[in-house]
Amino acid sequence: MLVAAAVCPCPPLLVPEVAAGAAPELDAARAACSDALGVLAAARPDLLVVVGPDPRAGAEGPVRYPAGTPGSFRGFGVDLDVRLGAPGPSVPEGPPLPAPLAVGAWLLDRVRWAAAPVEGLGAGEALAAGRCAPAGRELADRAGRVALLVLGDGSACRTVKAPGYLDERAAPFDEEVGRALGAADTAALAALDERLARELKAMGRAPWQILAAAARGAGLTGRLLYQDAPYGVGYAVAAWS
Repeated sequence: MLVAAAVCPCPPLLVPEVAAGAAPELDAARAACSDALGVLAAARPDLLVVVGPDPRAGAEGPVRYPAGTPGSFRGFGVDLDVRLGAPGPSVPEGPPLPAPLAVGAWLLDRVRWAAAPVEGLGAGEALAAGRCAPAGRELADRAGRVALLVLGDGSACRTVKAPGYLDERAAPFDEEVGRALGAADTAALAALDERLARELKAMGRAPWQILAAAARGAGLTGRLLYQDAPYGVGYAVAAWS
């Protein structure tokens, strides 16, 4: 059963070593992420699953990452490695963490997470809402007390300098996502328009819909801790408990 969730953005710029001189610009987002993770720890979960965007995952379903899977920010010019949860006796076989889940691993390391074992789940942009639902329900059944760290960015089209240029639909989309996350409105998240999200380059759509399915019937309430659009990309932080 899902007992808590933290929703955080996942740009590599959250990592100060990657952001370098621009690091202070996301200090408020980092602080909000730490507060959201505190809500997860307070829920005393038996298992934490980190759910985030994954370019390796296709329409057929999410990709699983076992505890201890390594990740790295070397692709961003930074000599920084991370690991998903506590390291085991050996490095798990399989691919390393995609960048969004590596950001999640970094967030957990930053707060010295030790409240529960950690696993990962990568969801691709092509994962339809109909496939997000069973993935979310399966996560909720993984343990007696399950917590989720859900990673994903909103639209990337808020300004002319944004990665996707300016799209007038972007701000209303992000506003609705922020409202739904703050209200723990699972129906609204499940109803997000897949095509619109793809056109607005909103990487969080599939992870948010997995969260919506996992939380259905759990009776969780939400708080929106942060919402802004630095660099023309919509970022939101929320905590459900």
